[in-house]
Amino acid sequence: MSFIHDLKIAPDEDREGMWFLFYGDHILVRTLEESARIPWLAGAEDLRVLPAHSFFLGTIDGKPCFTAGVEGPLELPGTSFRSLRSLLGEVEEEMFAIAGRAFQILEWERTNRFCGRCGKPTEPMPDKGAMLCPACKIQYYPRIVPAVIVAVVNNGRILLAHARRHPGAFYSVLAGFVEPGETFEECVCREIREEAGIEVENIRYFKSQPWPFPNTLMVGFTADYTKGDLVIEERELVHAAWFEPEEVLRLEIPRNGTIARELIDWFLAGRGSSGRHNRP
Repeated sequence: MSFIHDLKIAPDEDREGMWFLFYGDHILVRTLEESARIPWLAGAEDLRVLPAHSFFLGTIDGKPCFTAGVEGPLELPGTSFRSLRSLLGEVEEEMFAIAGRAFQILEWERTNRFCGRCGKPTEPMPDKGAMLCPACKIQYYPRIVPAVIVAVVNNGRILLAHARRHPGAFYSVLAGFVEPGETFEECVCREIREEAGIEVENIRYFKSQPWPFPNTLMVGFTADYTKGDLVIEERELVHAAWFEPEEVLRLEIPRNGTIARELIDWFLAGRGSSGRHNRP
């Protein structure tokens, strides 16, 4: 599958194409097969209820794809609405990323219909992928919020925590949003210090992942423990500890398709076993 991102030149919406249709935060999928699939429709008339707003996303294997929001559930044979998060790990990683992009564009349009300075209605700028205030001339582009997510290792153990926002005994690596004027590396040090009370070094870039809930870009890092005792931020965390690989395998951890799971899998593959610091 080859996706080419392009918001500038939209084809006729009556052409055959792939439609990412959202009702709230739920996306329409075909359910006739064993796994969910994004619907491939002959044209906008197949929607039965035409959406008030739709956007051209680009092309997949040369075919156009669109995103649109609908005001109510559609009754198309063999389809249903599923939460976008539930498709994580069920559809191809690239397809999930396109669906996430589609959702973020709809959220951007929904939250920028009026100018934040003067309150006047904004107008779309299809050639720039932005919303324009005709009065202030301010251009509103889709908002992306950067966040770091970090696997901290120490002598063959990984730091995992159970956050209050997660139900049950779900454990994951630590993460947090980047603050104004802060580098990614500075954010890593601050977040680990604030949430776990320890210091880290040897911060290394791992990979990044768009996280459309609703508009975050997760930037992954690995780091080595250097000093300090674990003291958790109790408003954010229920528990945090160092875990050996065999202990991690007994925990409830993030699902496949997430950068959090990739960081944990990286550790389990033995790549985080070279930490040279003494255990706290």
